[in-house]
Amino acid sequence: MSWKIQTYDELTTEELYKIIQLRVNVFIVEQQTCYEDLDNHDQNSIHISYVENGKLCAYSRILPPGEKFEMASIGRVITSQEMRGTGLGKEMIQFALDIIEQRWPGSAVFIQAQEYLKKFYGSFGFEQVSEPYIYDSLPHLDMLYQGKK
Repeated sequence: MSWKIQTYDELTTEELYKIIQLRVNVFIVEQQTCYEDLDNHDQNSIHISYVENGKLCAYSRILPPGEKFEMASIGRVITSQEMRGTGLGKEMIQFALDIIEQRWPGSAVFIQAQEYLKKFYGSFGFEQVSEPYIYDSLPHLDMLYQGKK
């Protein structure tokens, strides 16, 4: 299977259900957080997903510049528990960065990363631009990608 790129309007109800289900299962249940996942930004985002044998294995959304932040943003980055450690997450972030470069050439990319993923995002060129803070009851930090150096 390959990566799928869709707008909100292109998602089927079944695809949207699987996306929300995975986000709830990981971000709310597994990570034991309580936050408003449905934040009215999905409708204007680009959704990227990887499905294998009918199961959603990885997902993230790309928010266009000006949607939530001044620059493009990658959010709701998630890999199913079974697929962690396979390299699928790295593939997804690189894929998302490539999409942003194609659609908004030269755009910086902003993320609100869980603090324990600082090194992971740093491997793509993201740099920490804030002190750690609590967001969705977990330690986060803001990171910025300004293109390949």
